[in-house]
Amino acid sequence: MKDNLKIIQELHKTDFKFVIVSSGGGSNAVGTLLKVPGASNSVLEAYIPYAKESLDFYLLRKPDFYCSKDTTLRMAARAYSAAKKIDPNSDVSKLFGVAITATLSTTYEKRGEHRFHIALQTETYSKSISCVLKKGERTREEEEALVTEFVIALLAESSALEYPYPKISEEFKAEKVEGKKEWIDLMSDDSLFVSSDDQMPNLIFPGTFNPIHEGHRKMQELAEKKTGDKAYFEICIQNADKPPLSYHHIKDTLSQFTDKDCWVLTKAGKFPDKAKMFKGSTFVIGADTLTRMLDERFYPSYKDMLSEFSIFNENNNKFLVFGRKLNDKFITLADIDVPDFIKERFTGFDEQIFRDDISSTSLRLAENS
Repeated sequence: MKDNLKIIQELHKTDFKFVIVSSGGGSNAVGTLLKVPGASNSVLEAYIPYAKESLDFYLLRKPDFYCSKDTTLRMAARAYSAAKKIDPNSDVSKLFGVAITATLSTTYEKRGEHRFHIALQTETYSKSISCVLKKGERTREEEEALVTEFVIALLAESSALEYPYPKISEEFKAEKVEGKKEWIDLMSDDSLFVSSDDQMPNLIFPGTFNPIHEGHRKMQELAEKKTGDKAYFEICIQNADKPPLSYHHIKDTLSQFTDKDCWVLTKAGKFPDKAKMFKGSTFVIGADTLTRMLDERFYPSYKDMLSEFSIFNENNNKFLVFGRKLNDKFITLADIDVPDFIKERFTGFDEQIFRDDISSTSLRLAENS
């Protein structure tokens, strides 16, 4: 604990600042950092979404798994985004977000593994640490102390301080993904978009593609045949209703595409924003996406919603709408009430031409079950 105290004191004296978020086990790390004098010099915000409902709220979505590398990376990316907003006057290279998820020893016998994940997001890289702990070797307090040691070591490393990672009998996996210059420029708003071939796309297929599946490929094929254009898979790295992507996520998503595929990264979360960026373009969407797009709850008023959609006429944007399963019912464009003044901009593919009920979410859950 004396070594911890010394390195935390040094950490608080640096000009590095961070937001820390912890869910489940591992929250002792937050208290350890805050009780050392000078914490306000480095800790911009500490947040503990302990209950599942609280973490859902923080991530603006229900994660596939509450204690996972993926979830922790998303938490860290959101924490980094918060750090930039909380302290806009600091050099962005001195800001980062750190997150922890852990499932540790309790008063009852756990059926699953004891494990923890720690993630860090900075301007130039993402880093994750994951470890499965041997059951019965440590008490809850000892497991919490170990997670704290790892958090302090990662923070020290990220703040140009020397502090070793704990020596344990278990193996832990550390993965660092450096952001490419074009990704960093996009994150920093120094560019509007990044494409695989530096071309302005005419046919755009927005999605998370986590993972890409055969249904996406069928939609791509039909859209390209319909328009005669090459489809660009668009990945929004920072959406208004989702946490920003870490460099891990960007790398993993892009690695799915072949050399024949085209893709584009943007920060345009809403379709009016995409329309402003890609004038005259056609968007490939599912009927479920169109339903959300036309949901008045996401706008100040119905009038405001219609006002936003006028950009589609102004910029000559079109939409190819594929049927999708929504709430156990297969819906197509014909089932959706599109406002008359933009209706001609939407072309639907009925169930006889395309139907594929597979989803990326179901594939992820099946892979990790």
